[in-house]
Amino acid sequence: MDDYRRIADRIADDIAAGRLRPGQRLPPQRAFARRRGIAASTAGRVYGELVRRGLVVGEVGRGTFVRAAPPAPAGRALAEPGAADPPVNLELNYPSAPGQSELLAPALAPLLRPDVLAEAMRPAAATGTAPAREAAAALLSCAPGGPPVPAATLAPADTPAPGWHPAPDRVLFTGNARQAVAAALASLVRPGGRVGVEPLTYPPVKGIAARLGITLVPLAADAQGLCPRSVAAAHRSAPLSALYVQPVLHNPTSVTTGAARLRELAGTVTGLGIPVVEDRIWSFLADPAPGPLAAHAPGLTHVVDGLSKRVAPGLTVGFLVVPPDRVDAVAEAVRSGGWSAGRFALEAAVRWTADGTVARLVAAKRADAARRRRILAEELAGFAVRSAPRSCFAWWELPAPWRADTFTAAAAAHGIAVTPGPAFAVDPGRTPDAVRLGLASVPEPDLRRALRTLAGVARAGAR
Repeated sequence: MDDYRRIADRIADDIAAGRLRPGQRLPPQRAFARRRGIAASTAGRVYGELVRRGLVVGEVGRGTFVRAAPPAPAGRALAEPGAADPPVNLELNYPSAPGQSELLAPALAPLLRPDVLAEAMRPAAATGTAPAREAAAALLSCAPGGPPVPAATLAPADTPAPGWHPAPDRVLFTGNARQAVAAALASLVRPGGRVGVEPLTYPPVKGIAARLGITLVPLAADAQGLCPRSVAAAHRSAPLSALYVQPVLHNPTSVTTGAARLRELAGTVTGLGIPVVEDRIWSFLADPAPGPLAAHAPGLTHVVDGLSKRVAPGLTVGFLVVPPDRVDAVAEAVRSGGWSAGRFALEAAVRWTADGTVARLVAAKRADAARRRRILAEELAGFAVRSAPRSCFAWWELPAPWRADTFTAAAAAHGIAVTPGPAFAVDPGRTPDAVRLGLASVPEPDLRRALRTLAGVARAGAR
């Protein structure tokens, strides 16, 4: 075992034993290195390992704080520090519908026949299969300003329905939507290139950019989403190689960009020739939702979507709809990155789409999200919380004097995991005192109790 892991294990033991308490600040990395007689780089790896394990949270300019709660005696209530109940994880965010497994099972049964299974176990190309391309194109099709259109309602090919209906031959597949983002960016941006993003963005995009040697450029956003003028100004300063945007139910703020702003943004990127990676992973919950940016800038926009949220996180497929002249380049990026989808998952996706399972799950998850959003509104009434009517997450701007790091640690002391706002910030010098709450992954009674507890913590600390 590496030395840094052994040191991390000892600190983890101190946290578990209560020798390091939730909210306690660890020494700066250089001071830690001097005390332990190790290199500064090793200290950095220790702290990184602790962050990876979810034991600490750090913010640039503020320090690193313990976030995990030590074990406590049984029988204490959730509202008490060190609750014995299993931690309530409001970091995870995978919606699940009642009876989901029963809905999914019938379509999988035929795949288990030996003759079918042998074919389903073969490798899949980035272009997938013809049935998979047809199914994905139908699933992602949108009526004007509305949600995806069921495949059965689409007009024949010679009389196309209005709206956005991607051509099947422009659809590519990856193992999940995160890999689709990586493949799109890898195909568009060379190392050292600049990619414009919203000032708060999906955290894995920061990791993808770091691995690809890409610089993320935070752009201005408002209540309508990304500001086109900010795109133009950043591009004039130094050319942008691409944009990454989440125009529907932006994670973490839940903002959805309206049709007028989408058209304005499309005009800006078209005039400047800037390619776009449009992440629509949460768009299935919006009802109605505006059509994609790709409907207004089809020659530049690479649409990312997937099944992990619609269906289940354990059997995922990522979708990429790319401009016609970009199919080969993006497919090569998928291949070289090792991001191809599994053939079994593709076969399952085709069946779930064709038999209506995906549509039924989407309807159930929209209803579930609406119920959970009402719980949020009831329990956090009076706080500065942003969340759409069918969003699976909420952005909570904390009352003073709370900071994101200390509130995250205080929540952990009550057995509740939340995501600190700085995890989403692109500019390390501008870290918001906010947290994101995932609403989808815990039972509704636990969600209500957790939100009530967090409201009490916030009020007590603000006195």
